[in-house]
Amino acid sequence: MANVTIRFGVLLILLGAIFFWITGHTAYTALIPAWFGIALAILGMVARTEDAKMRMIVMHIAVTIGLLGFLFPAIRALNAYLAGPILRPLAFREEVLMAVICLIYTLLCVRSFIAARRARVA
Repeated sequence: MANVTIRFGVLLILLGAIFFWITGHTAYTALIPAWFGIALAILGMVARTEDAKMRMIVMHIAVTIGLLGFLFPAIRALNAYLAGPILRPLAFREEVLMAVICLIYTLLCVRSFIAARRARVA
């Protein structure tokens, strides 16, 4: 899962950089996914350790960041959608994309954690 974490981190960094570029380098909030991506990429690199306990702790921190990376933009996007006409469509799209990316990452981590638990029990 460490390599998957790094890949999703890079994906979030690219998402933030692309939307920052699209907005003409004016909307610094477009870089929020990049900060989540940097955190995930760093944790993914730290999780490459041979120490199983350390890897478990780091991956649990990473999945927590992934879950927060899903919840915050998903709630913001849902509120914007329900409020009526979307005033900033680029920001809305970026929030939806970040939420989807982080949801997929979180689900992959949960599936991996369940498989690891079953392997330990067996």
